[in-house]
Amino acid sequence: GLITGRVTFVNIIKYMKMAASSNFGNVLSVLGATLLLPFLPMAPMQLLVQNLLYDLSQVAIPFDDVDPEYVVLPRKWAVPELGQFMLCIGPISSLFDYGTFALMWFVFQANDEESQALFQSGWFVEGLLSQTLIVHLIRTSKVPFMESSAAPAVTLATASIMAVGVCVPFTPLGAAIGLTRLPPEYFLWLVLILTAYCVLTQKLKRLYILRFKSWL
Repeated sequence: GLITGRVTFVNIIKYMKMAASSNFGNVLSVLGATLLLPFLPMAPMQLLVQNLLYDLSQVAIPFDDVDPEYVVLPRKWAVPELGQFMLCIGPISSLFDYGTFALMWFVFQANDEESQALFQSGWFVEGLLSQTLIVHLIRTSKVPFMESSAAPAVTLATASIMAVGVCVPFTPLGAAIGLTRLPPEYFLWLVLILTAYCVLTQKLKRLYILRFKSWL
């Protein structure tokens, strides 16, 4: 019972830090893009669908495994740490969102209202996949997949939602919310963006731990 309570507490902290940093990054991205672009970076219905898919990927978090060192001693709720984490980690996702904006604008020429569906589709997929993938980096202070792996339920949930996210622009649902098919070469860029995102986040995680002596 004692260990179960500590595991539950740590999983709550995981979710809170994931949600806070992700939402803060999204706010920075939406505000900046709204000021810079001649059209909406993502339509309201597209944001709702993206958020719904992301939330579904988080349903398995309560069943996630916890690194042993987090349940050795009781933990206290530290609200200032949440804000500190949000301010330090949240802007990372925004940085790569802006990279995606530049990719869609300059490389794929989605730079006017006639091509806004392509721009929105590119950000819809990148935004959803980066939010979902980051779960595996935030859930542990270690190197994900190599030193610490999520519970099978979490891995299945995140992988499934990422697969669905990639497919949405090619479906009738995607068309209904204003998305369009993405060119094959987009996905090569997507792999590069997500890889760079994970590498940078992992490096900044190490710096964060050195500075604040904790992660979760």
